[in-house]
Amino acid sequence: MAQAVRHNPISMLLADRRAHPLENSFAAATILLGVIAFATAMSSDLHVVSAWTGLVGVLTGAIGQFISATTGERFALIIGLGGAAFGFYLGMAHGGLLP
Repeated sequence: MAQAVRHNPISMLLADRRAHPLENSFAAATILLGVIAFATAMSSDLHVVSAWTGLVGVLTGAIGQFISATTGERFALIIGLGGAAFGFYLGMAHGGLLP
């Protein structure tokens, strides 16, 4: 029998039914920094913001990968790392870390 599956985005991070506040914080921070870096990378005037948020996002994502406990956390970290790396590289190409 087919059953309806309801997915909650937060339940993806809690695949083993245990709380992982530190790991989830790293995943959320990496996603947030990746979105900011990706969005600001589109403008060459915001290269400082893009480069710094991308750099911090890559570092938090790398630390998060080392301590992650579930597949959902790793998935969120990889998505955030991709956005952060894209923003970092375009920020560096547009002018770097300094104004």
